[in-house]
Amino acid sequence: LMANPLRGAVRPGTEPGLEATSYFGPESGTTASGVHALIVEVDPDTMLVEVKKYVVVHDCGKVINPLILDGQIHGGVAQGLGNAFYEQLHFDENGQLLNASFMDYLLPTAMDVPRMEIGHFETLSPLNPLGIKGAGEAGAIPAAAAFVQAVENALSDDAPEILEIPLSPNRLFELVYGVNDD
Repeated sequence: LMANPLRGAVRPGTEPGLEATSYFGPESGTTASGVHALIVEVDPDTMLVEVKKYVVVHDCGKVINPLILDGQIHGGVAQGLGNAFYEQLHFDENGQLLNASFMDYLLPTAMDVPRMEIGHFETLSPLNPLGIKGAGEAGAIPAAAAFVQAVENALSDDAPEILEIPLSPNRLFELVYGVNDD
């Protein structure tokens, strides 16, 4: 006779409720689309960049929860701007990481993330029953490229092309004025 490990877990006489399990295996993945646009102002003396306007328009298929979706986009934009403007690993000549803690590694704060306008398009995907597409990358992926393009647009016509990030004020100063403080 084998012991029942669940004995006593359910009150005697309790009948199981209704239960249904279903699995869906799509034939292929879905792809969301969208665009980021921003206007920035660059101080020519300090090379500080201020985002004046930020707009995100995207299509993730059927929007299930608009509030969570907006939050995901805001968080993604914060991550993308951090990538574009703040985050960089610094190593010494021996390969020792110098900014290994959040005390030294720069990340954007809530004050650094601009207000943004968000527009949703709902083009339902025919590849799944809910018509949904991905939304996880809607904020993060295009933010850095859009930021760099906006900075290039804000600089004079003879400013050099920006080919790498992060684009901190000192790196931007070095690019524009050809001055290196090392």
